[in-house]
Amino acid sequence: MPQREPTPSSRLTELGKRYWLPVYKPRELVLDHGKGARVWDTEGRDYVDFGAGIAVNALGHGDPDLLAALTTQAHKLWHASNVFYTEPPLRLAEELVQASGFAERVFLCNSGGEANEAAIKLVRKWAAAQGRAPERRVIVTFKGSFHGRTLATVTATAQPKYQAGYEPLPGGFRYLDFNDAAALETTFAVGDVAAVMLEPVQGEGGVLPAAPGFLKRVRELCDAHGALLVLDEIQCGMGRTGTLFAHAQDGVKPDIVTLAKALGCGFPIGAMLAGPKVAEVMQYGAHGTTFGGNPMAAAVARAALARLASPALLANVAAQARALRDGLAAIDGDLHLFEEVRGRGLMIGAALAPRYRGRAGEILDHAAAHGLLLLQAGPDVLRFVPPLTITAEETAEGLTRLRAALAAFVAA
Repeated sequence: MPQREPTPSSRLTELGKRYWLPVYKPRELVLDHGKGARVWDTEGRDYVDFGAGIAVNALGHGDPDLLAALTTQAHKLWHASNVFYTEPPLRLAEELVQASGFAERVFLCNSGGEANEAAIKLVRKWAAAQGRAPERRVIVTFKGSFHGRTLATVTATAQPKYQAGYEPLPGGFRYLDFNDAAALETTFAVGDVAAVMLEPVQGEGGVLPAAPGFLKRVRELCDAHGALLVLDEIQCGMGRTGTLFAHAQDGVKPDIVTLAKALGCGFPIGAMLAGPKVAEVMQYGAHGTTFGGNPMAAAVARAALARLASPALLANVAAQARALRDGLAAIDGDLHLFEEVRGRGLMIGAALAPRYRGRAGEILDHAAAHGLLLLQAGPDVLRFVPPLTITAEETAEGLTRLRAALAAFVAA
C-alpha cells in the first residue's frame, strides 16, 4: 500500500514532537492566520474560535487597532530597559491606575505568573515591614485555584497535580475550600495570615465563580485581622466577565490585583496593581524585570485597554454571553450532556453530567474535527472563552458546530 505523502501541517507537528520539551500536548493541527473569531490552519480549514488563546485574544485575531499600535511603536523603539523611561509604559501605568479605582502604582512584567510572583513578594515584603515574623506571613489560597507555574505561584496554586515532583515547595501557604467563609474565619483565628489570594472566577479550577457575598466577607475578614486582599484577575479580568475588573461585580476594593492574558490581547505583558497600603513598600532594588513594560508591549496594551473598557464592547459581552448560554441550554435539552452551566460574562463552564465525566478532552477532539476551537477546565468541564468582540453570527455558527461535535461524541 503506497505511503501517504506528508502534509505541511504533519511536517510541522513532527518538528514540535522532535524539538519541543514535551510539556504540551497540542492537537494535530497547525494554526496559520486568523480574523475576528475565526482562524485557519495550514491546510486551509477554518475554525470558529471559542478559546481565544486561553482567554487571551480578547479582541479576536488581526484587530486593526492593535496592529496599528504595534506597527507604529515597532518603527520607533523596541526595548530600552527600565534604566530609562519610555512613554508607552508610563502612559499605560497611569491608565491602569485610573481605570482600577483603587491602585496607586503599577509593576509591569511579561506574564501572569510573573505578576503573581510579584504579588507574593509584595505581600511578604509588606508583612516584614509590619514587623511580622516569617511564620506569621501566611498567604491563604483556595482549592481549585491556578496562579502560575513558577515555584512560588505553583505552590500558591492549590492543585496537587501541578505541584507533584517539584518538592520541596516553598512554605507559607495554606489552602482552604473555595467559597467557604467559615473555614476562612477559623484560619484567621490562628493569627498568622498576612494575605488572602483568590480568583473572583476560578478558571483552571472549573470556571467556578465566587459565591454571592463571599468576596465581601473575605474583605471584611482581611480588614478585621490586618491582612491584604490579593485578586488574581489574570483570566477573569479585562472585560471577560462583563466589567473591566471582575471584582467590580462583588463591590470590593482589593489591595493588589494581578493582570495578564487579555491585557496585551496576545502580546506578552503582565501587571501588578498596588493599592495604598502597599504602593510604597517595594523601593529601589526590591524587584525588577528586564523586559517588563517594554514599549512595544505597553503600546499594544494601551490600545487593548481602551477598547476593553468601552461600553460597546462590554455590551457585546453581555449579549453574546446570553446567546451562548441559550445555545448551550438548547443543545443540552436534546443531548443531556451537562450537569451545570456556570460562570460570568464570556467566561462560561459547562460541567459534564456524571456519565461523561473525565471525557472533556475527547469532546475537544470532536470539536476540532468539526471546525471549532474549544478548551477544557479540568477533565470534567468544557470552557468557553471566545473573543469579547465575537459577533452574533460567529456565536451562532460556533454553536452549530458545537452541536454537531457533541452529537458525534454521544454517538461514538
